[in-house]
Amino acid sequence: MYKKWLSIMLAVVIVATAIQPIKTSAAFDLEAESAILVDAKTGKILFQKNIDAILPTASMTKMMSEYLILEAINAGKISWDQEVTISDFVRTLSLQTALSNVPLRQDATYSVEQLYQSVAIYSANASTIALAELIAGSETQFVKMMNDKGAELGLEEYEFVNSTGLNNSDLQGNHPDGTGENAENMMSARATAKLAFHLINDYPEVLETASIPTMVFEAGPEELIEMRNWNWMLSGIEPQHNYEGVDGLKTGYTSAAGNAFTGTAERNGMRFISVVMRTGTRDDRFNETKKLLDHGFTNFTHMELVDAGFVPEGFEHIQVAAGKEREVGISSVEALSTVMRNGEEKLYTTELSLNESQLNENGELVAPFEAGTEVGTLSLVYNGDEDEEFLYTSQRAEVPVVTDVEVEKAGWFSMMMRAIGGFFSSIWNGVADTVKGWFS
Repeated sequence: MYKKWLSIMLAVVIVATAIQPIKTSAAFDLEAESAILVDAKTGKILFQKNIDAILPTASMTKMMSEYLILEAINAGKISWDQEVTISDFVRTLSLQTALSNVPLRQDATYSVEQLYQSVAIYSANASTIALAELIAGSETQFVKMMNDKGAELGLEEYEFVNSTGLNNSDLQGNHPDGTGENAENMMSARATAKLAFHLINDYPEVLETASIPTMVFEAGPEELIEMRNWNWMLSGIEPQHNYEGVDGLKTGYTSAAGNAFTGTAERNGMRFISVVMRTGTRDDRFNETKKLLDHGFTNFTHMELVDAGFVPEGFEHIQVAAGKEREVGISSVEALSTVMRNGEEKLYTTELSLNESQLNENGELVAPFEAGTEVGTLSLVYNGDEDEEFLYTSQRAEVPVVTDVEVEKAGWFSMMMRAIGGFFSSIWNGVADTVKGWFS
């Protein structure tokens, strides 16, 4: 009886010449309490330091608020040109110049797009709450949405207590119901990277706004506020921190969180997500992010290791039951690729998993079936010294394996002749075994 999943390790010859894996320089450390580097396409973790420590996230919290804002836009619940009512508390909070804010007036009108821009570029706290109230009716209900979405996205190590990332003590007694007066939003670096991963993959348009270095916010008649992006790695902000390819994502600071930053950069079609938490200064969060991104772009490459149409060695064919043909060829539908450390091509093999639900008890594919019938999956397996790790366990690269041709069901006459042949074959084998026994 076949197991539910039949897994066969199959060696893949990827390069014809013998090469030794290239070793990178000794592992480096970062001046951050927690840090992670992730490939934005596959979710593969390329560097980690204390990534499950649950720490204050400060304004990196706003990535979840941005996710819910963009979700509401895409679902048609709100629109970019929709006017937003400014509540008394939002008006008062917006005037707190010690916090990141643009001043909001109740005798002026603001669109969803204007307020969203002030959130994504300038980390405007009162604007975030105004949008939370628009979407959910209150910040309390919006925070519930944030926590529910965190569970849906599988963040695991997190707690949202407000929409902004401020400490609740900064909200002048107006913090969401059910949260503590001094509570602060908490996430691990792993959870923060998961959130960023979903944000830029589910709503890539977030980077269109997050990458804007400066923009003018019209707070009211003749009241123009220049918003300078807190992400100093963008071109044109702080030259000493400019980094090629950076186009997001979110900074954060509170006294408890220290200086934190979730960054993302793309070069030559390869995008990374970085998170650093509890660095010492504003400069440090960008200096440490540069180290992380340099590590990624210097030591890793996106490479196609197995072509589409790959035929697993030893499984060029699968036996067919009740078909006009006795066997059928199988091959992979798509190419298999991964982000890998430079020079480690030979450390990858493939694994073929055949799905028993497609096979009978003898491991045969039962006719009839069409060309392209999926019979299993082909996945990459890393055989290096350390295990590959992904943000989600389901992210290991795999592609469907399908039948190459259609096989029709055999007619009754063919099936009868096969049965007769099988009957006489079994008799002959029995006689042969008996005769062999006489001389043994």
